[in-house]
Amino acid sequence: MNEAVRQTGSSTLDTAKLATAIVLVLAGIVAYYALTAQPAYVRWLSMAGGVVLAVIVFATSGYGRDLWQFTLDSRIELRKVFWPTRDETLKITGIVFIFIVIASLFFWVLDLALAWATRALTGQGG
Repeated sequence: MNEAVRQTGSSTLDTAKLATAIVLVLAGIVAYYALTAQPAYVRWLSMAGGVVLAVIVFATSGYGRDLWQFTLDSRIELRKVFWPTRDETLKITGIVFIFIVIASLFFWVLDLALAWATRALTGQGG
């Protein structure tokens, strides 16, 4: 219920914050190219300032909070992942390499057979 109220109540404000963040990034890029007469560090600072302000505005929006919550949830899920041992990883990698060799040989022989059939049917070649 609370989530639905937040979605409808502040979606316009969140959209405005998102648009403002995009405008700030674009303003930083425009400032970088507009300040060609200035030293390089001033140009870079103007662009970095636009990006930093955009990140701050985005972080205060609902989209930014949702992204942060997603990041936290992802870290929790990452801890639940079953990671294989070194021995299991080496065995599976070996199986994959063996399969690649077998598949390569199969497709090489298939290519030779099809090339031979094409030469036989068209009468070209030796």
